[in-house]
Amino acid sequence: MEELYADTDAAGARFIEKLERDFERARRVLVSNLRDWTQTGRILAHVGAKYGLERVEQGRLTNDALIASAARCGITVITANARDFARLDEFCPLQ
Repeated sequence: MEELYADTDAAGARFIEKLERDFERARRVLVSNLRDWTQTGRILAHVGAKYGLERVEQGRLTNDALIASAARCGITVITANARDFARLDEFCPLQ
């Protein structure tokens, strides 16, 4: 939700608020746990080492890596961000 809110205008925020309420009502909210954060850090270290990314650019991948961790619950992630998720997939295979 943070990433959606951060990248929208007032009209989009109203849509995201509805989406947030719908997900909350349906109890479809996944909260990252210690294992997710640990895995995210390890993945980002590998991605950074392979692609020579600076910490700032690695930081931009943090949300995507956490989103990718949803796979632990069998959740399907649909994204238009193919480049970043392809990089993550090298170190944390996604389906």
